Amino acid sequence: MLDTLLRALPERARGPARDYLVLMRMDRPIGALLLLWPTWWALWLAAGGMPPLSLWLIFTAGVFLMRSAGCVINDYADRRLDPQVARTAGRPIACGRVAPRAALKLFVALLALAFLLVLLTNRLTVELSFAGAALAALYPFSKRYTNLPQVMLGAAFGWSIPMAFAAVQGTVPALGWLLFLANVLWSTIYDTEYAMVDRADDIKAGARSTAILFGDADLAILGVLIAAFALTLLLIGPRAQLAWPWYAGIGLALAQFAWQLWMMRARVPAQCLRAFRQNNWLGLTLWAALVLALLLR
Repeated sequence: MLDTLLRALPERARGPARDYLVLMRMDRPIGALLLLWPTWWALWLAAGGMPPLSLWLIFTAGVFLMRSAGCVINDYADRRLDPQVARTAGRPIACGRVAPRAALKLFVALLALAFLLVLLTNRLTVELSFAGAALAALYPFSKRYTNLPQVMLGAAFGWSIPMAFAAVQGTVPALGWLLFLANVLWSTIYDTEYAMVDRADDIKAGARSTAILFGDADLAILGVLIAAFALTLLLIGPRAQLAWPWYAGIGLALAQFAWQLWMMRARVPAQCLRAFRQNNWLGLTLWAALVLALLLR
């Protein structure tokens, strides 16, 4: 994806452009996909099937804009922390290829573009978007003041859920908030797996995370969170009158979680990163199950 975007630019502009695209994580779409799947869950649940094409396009584009904005403000907030962590030391701001002030300007521009998209929806969705922007801006700083930044990420990544319900139905029913809770649990799970990759470096740098908070009990606590996530999904089924594929999808998701825990059993950073990335397929599994369940109900 990154190389495709760069080939469309003049050769002399490719170097600086690459730095800004890397800053927005255009070279690593996994984060956008982890934000995309719950957004699509919400759109399909709110519409009871295929959502209006206009809303699908608005929210899909918004996912990529907001994820890019979140990455930019994250790297700005971590500009003194990232050089101390091996995996992040080469990021554009950390190594001086993008100035912090330029990053802030890019963050504001991305938020403005996302807001223009939101203006194409309704008043409630616009009002909710302000809370979403605040969560996206506050999350990167939470790792300095709380041991639960992964929960804050879950709220930020999941705010598209009440917005999707508001855009489709003009209100946010209990089902929307239940799905939001499910996403907070899921995000906490996969971002804890991600934080386990950098746990040793984060401890030295003074950062906080659920991976550090959970310590040696990390896998056991992840198991509890996975059970809570599955229970929340099960509660969604009868509320939305979903057919059997939804429950089959939950079973497949639990099998994928079991595989993740097995991969991480020795807490090897590379295996924790592999487990984190597998969540993309878990999100896709649940979306496909939801689409089938809505078709068959």
